[in-house]
Amino acid sequence: MTTKIAIMGAGPGGLAAAMLMASDGFDVDVYESANAVGGRTSQIHQNGFRFDTGPTFFLYPAVLKQIFSRCGFCFEDEVELIRLDPLYEIIFENSDSIKVYKDLQRLRAEISRFSKHDAANIEQFLRDNELKFARFLPVLQRPFLGWSQLFSMDLLKSLGSLRPFSSVDKDLSKFFRNEKIRLAFSFQSKYLGMSPFNCPSLFTILAYMEHEYGVYHPIGGCHRIISTMARLARRMGVRIHLNDAVKNINFAGRRFQSLNTQSGRKTADALIVNADFAHFVSRYVPQKLLSHWNHAKLKKKQFSCSTFMMYLGIKGNYPQLEHHSILLSEDYKANLADIEAGGEPPKSPSLYVQNACRTDPKLAPEGCSTLYVLVPVANQVNAVDWTKHRMSYRNMVIKRLGLLGIEDLERRIVFEKIVTPQDWLEQHAIYQGATFNLAHSMDQMLHRRPQNRFSELEGVYLVGGGTHPGSGLPVIFEGARITADLVRSDYASDRVKSSGLAKTVAKEAVG
Repeated sequence: MTTKIAIMGAGPGGLAAAMLMASDGFDVDVYESANAVGGRTSQIHQNGFRFDTGPTFFLYPAVLKQIFSRCGFCFEDEVELIRLDPLYEIIFENSDSIKVYKDLQRLRAEISRFSKHDAANIEQFLRDNELKFARFLPVLQRPFLGWSQLFSMDLLKSLGSLRPFSSVDKDLSKFFRNEKIRLAFSFQSKYLGMSPFNCPSLFTILAYMEHEYGVYHPIGGCHRIISTMARLARRMGVRIHLNDAVKNINFAGRRFQSLNTQSGRKTADALIVNADFAHFVSRYVPQKLLSHWNHAKLKKKQFSCSTFMMYLGIKGNYPQLEHHSILLSEDYKANLADIEAGGEPPKSPSLYVQNACRTDPKLAPEGCSTLYVLVPVANQVNAVDWTKHRMSYRNMVIKRLGLLGIEDLERRIVFEKIVTPQDWLEQHAIYQGATFNLAHSMDQMLHRRPQNRFSELEGVYLVGGGTHPGSGLPVIFEGARITADLVRSDYASDRVKSSGLAKTVAKEAVG
């Protein structure tokens, strides 16, 4: 009899796990509360404008290429990627700017305008992080199910390169003396919702990965990848149930038994959770079943920052604006301190803008374009009342966009949507509105992060940014592969023997 797998949530991790489970012969149902797939990687499609709601670029496609291949598909045949150059432009408030190019010679010339010493060290930085990445990659590719795995040969070999007790900024200071250059190679820690002055030095590999493997724009936006995965999963026999929210989950002791969704009771042999982890354990799991991840201990954990979002459809375009632009506040450290303090929203924040129609004009009606604006702010641990700040903060952000040369914006807006940290919490079921999940501090990584085979329950597995190995699309996809392999191993004796059947069906469907 075929093993039945229920997946809660049709985000990137849930869909990747669904594809891998189907390719191995499992019977898979995905239950999604929204009317479309994607989770935080959804898309707003209104008045002819299309915006990704979360991630706006794709990094390190090798992981997803491998998952597609394992499922019998060719990633390049399904998704068109454009490699960006420059990767982005960084604007230092009331100062100058730097364009970060993939071409090493052009990059060196840009850095030379700030520091010839730092320009001479760019190749040494890349070589150092090439080694760091190579040594840590095997660690990212396997589960950490207990402290004993800290003594694995892979991890022990990597410790010298990882410098685990140094910060990103401190590690960069070995190569770059100029503070602005260090910021250009460390703002990526915001992908994790953390400050480069606190983020573990491991994550200097983010800047390295951008330069070595490229920053890509998927034509149609990042959601195009997710909708493609859903389409292929359905071809493989996966049933995706939209508008079918999970109401509650039934356990026999600690063993998962079934779940009740909007459409009724569903039984399965195992459950893969792709919901926000902290929301899941605080909302769906009886507290008596939890020890390490109960309410009291969850509140002591460190969570990422949140984001204030603006999705703007505008008349015309801003041709001087790069595909990705980052405005760094004049007092960047004070801005980060405001966020970490968790109080009122920063008055002079840093912000990020995506001008996607520069590369992909079909994301907007003819004669129009889109602007995606992200402002890092505190999460909702202190319950900031964003109904009070919403419009005043919106107006302040519009004004600050002028620092990027985005003039006369108010008059040109024809579509606008705002999402606040309070919205992330209340409308999107994200714990504390922490958009990037649990922080990636050293005490919340590896075996101390929620484990892919959830240690506190039986028959429950985890995927997504809140579990090992962490957040960010390529890492989430890697986590989905880890989880799928654990399920396959745990249920090998019950699994359909002809697991190649799903791959054959998928290939025939494509053909």
